[in-house]
Amino acid sequence: LIYDSFARYLVTEKGYDKGLLNITPESWDFCFKGLALDLEDGNFLKLAGDGTIMRASHGTKSMTHEEILEIYGRREWKHFKTFSGMVSRSAKYYCFDNYFDLPGALLCARIVDCLDQVHGRRTKYNFWKDVIAAVQHNYKTSAFKENCGTYFPEVKNDPAKYLQSCPECVKKWLRQLKNAGKVLLLITSSHSDYCRLLCEHILGNDFAELFDIVITNALKPGFFSHTPNQRSFRTLENDEEQEALPSLDKPGWYSQGNATHLYELLKKMTNKTEPKVVYFGDSMRSDIFPAHHYSNWETVFILEELREDKVTMPVENEPEPLEKKGKYEVHHPKAPYSLSKQWDSFFTDKISGLESAEETLTHTWSCKCISAYSTIAIPSIEAIADLPLDYKFTRFSSNSSETAGYYPTPPKVLLSNGEPVTTK
Repeated sequence: LIYDSFARYLVTEKGYDKGLLNITPESWDFCFKGLALDLEDGNFLKLAGDGTIMRASHGTKSMTHEEILEIYGRREWKHFKTFSGMVSRSAKYYCFDNYFDLPGALLCARIVDCLDQVHGRRTKYNFWKDVIAAVQHNYKTSAFKENCGTYFPEVKNDPAKYLQSCPECVKKWLRQLKNAGKVLLLITSSHSDYCRLLCEHILGNDFAELFDIVITNALKPGFFSHTPNQRSFRTLENDEEQEALPSLDKPGWYSQGNATHLYELLKKMTNKTEPKVVYFGDSMRSDIFPAHHYSNWETVFILEELREDKVTMPVENEPEPLEKKGKYEVHHPKAPYSLSKQWDSFFTDKISGLESAEETLTHTWSCKCISAYSTIAIPSIEAIADLPLDYKFTRFSSNSSETAGYYPTPPKVLLSNGEPVTTK
């Protein structure tokens, strides 16, 4: 639906090739979290932790080692300045880091293919502004109310087609947390009307009772990085934002805002000078990095790539009692883009053709970010919902191991299985 929403706009409003509308099931293999799109070159790059180019494609077409060397010299990407700098936005590149992003990666790659077919390969591409226009057309704040674009009308018409209900164990877990005196927050960049549709379908009509504070149109990562003067909280009336608030005085439903004012309210609500916040999110760029970097919150990275890695064990081989283990259902819908034929593993890859190095498995930039900015990483909330509330997880920072924080187990590819894994 996301792909179709953007493609239709580009074809009807911007005159792009109608071929963009036709897509085969095999095409989705291209979608892969962690790819960086070099906006001017039209190249997609899979990077190691130090910025070395592990794999690349021009449009959807994989590039050979020789082609990568021809364009990028020693396979070092010129825009990779610092490890953490890659998480921030840039006018030179875009990193696709969550499942809402990924259809856009395939669309951009196919745009490059179409442009090359008509005009031949270019030295500079300029389609990104049109992709941004497609995003704004479909997702602007008023789009839900106005039935604008393709995305919102489709979801409103048939929510069950696109949304999965939340498992009962997760609802129970949320209630347990609240009953234990925890302050529960929901922070989303979606506008209030769309957030309400999602939550009513996923959690039930009484979803708002689960949360002390709901913040919509949070515009992450700016919610964490901006000062109160740059982005104030606003109240809502009939999903319309009202005047800016000088501070946040009480629990409730708000729009926009900033982490500084939120934290001041949490101090009042908990009667603590430094209340601990644990923040769950599925986007490194919008959730995990900014919450860790700007707010120093504990962060739990929801990493669906961990789902496919789970090995089910017979009950008698369980290392600890079942009541002490998180539930892990094996019947989850398959995470669609965990392992790609074109891009291989999300966590590691081999860098071939470098004179100074033999072919060893190396951690990807995406993998390095997980241990650097997450407290722990889990495949889903459901995986921990049945654990006791005082269960002690092992943090990534607890020792020198880069796999310590994965729950319930690290990805198999990161465990020593005869091949050395380097941490470039």
